[in-house]
Amino acid sequence: MAAAIKIDNLSKHFMGLKAIDGLSVTFPCGVATGLIGPNGSGKTTLMNVLTGLLIPDSGSIEIDGHNPRHKIMPTELRALKIARTFQDGRLIEQLSVEDNLLLTVAESDPWKSFFDFKRSKKVGKVLKTVHLTAQRHKLAGSLSYGQRKLLEIGRTLMQDADIYFFDEPFTGLFPEVVEQVLTVLQDLKAKGKTLVVIEHNMGLIERLCDYTIVLNHGQLLAQGVPAKVLKNDQVQEAYLGI
Repeated sequence: MAAAIKIDNLSKHFMGLKAIDGLSVTFPCGVATGLIGPNGSGKTTLMNVLTGLLIPDSGSIEIDGHNPRHKIMPTELRALKIARTFQDGRLIEQLSVEDNLLLTVAESDPWKSFFDFKRSKKVGKVLKTVHLTAQRHKLAGSLSYGQRKLLEIGRTLMQDADIYFFDEPFTGLFPEVVEQVLTVLQDLKAKGKTLVVIEHNMGLIERLCDYTIVLNHGQLLAQGVPAKVLKNDQVQEAYLGI
C-alpha cells in the first residue's frame, strides 16, 4: 500500500523531554489511521510536526512520495493538500459561521473569497454536510460545543485536501453528534482521502479506522489492523491499563 506520509527517525524534544523519540512509521494512503496511545505519548506533538506547527529536532518527513524533508511549514499545507482540526478549535468567534468557512480558502485577496459565487455555493454544501445550514449567519461564538466541533470539521472540508488530520474530533460530544461526525469522516474515507485520527474511544477507532498506530513515550509501540492491535498485550498494559 502506498504511503501518504512516511517519517524516518523523527525526534522532537522539549527541555530534555523526548516527546517523539526516533520514530519511524508510515501512514497508508487512502485509509483512516487511528493514532492512539496514553496521554503524553506524543500523538498531538507528532500531528503538530506533520502540520507545520512544530519543527522536529531530527529526522525526515515524506509526503505523498515526494522528496524527504526535515520540516513542514504552515504556509505549505495548502500546496501539500493537508488540512487539520484542533482539540480546542481555532474559530474566530466574532465572525459568522459562513465567514469562518470562507477564511480557510482566502487567498491574497480575501474579499475575492467572500464574493465568489462558486465558493458561496460550496459553503452551502459544506454547511449541509456538517448540519449547520440553519446557523450559517450566526456568530461562531454563539454555537454550542458540538456545533463548534462540526464547524471546525467544516473548515477542513472547505480546503479539498487529500490528507486530513483530526485531533480528538469526538471528545465531549453527545451521541447524536458523534454519529454526525463519524458519517462525515466515513464519507471522506469513501472518497479515497487519507485520514489520521487521534481518538481515545476504541469503539470509534474500530468503526472508523482501517489501520492503527500506537505510540508510547514518543516511540512506536504497535501498528496494524485495529482489532489485532487492541488485543496486543503491550498495548493493553500501556494504554488500556489491563
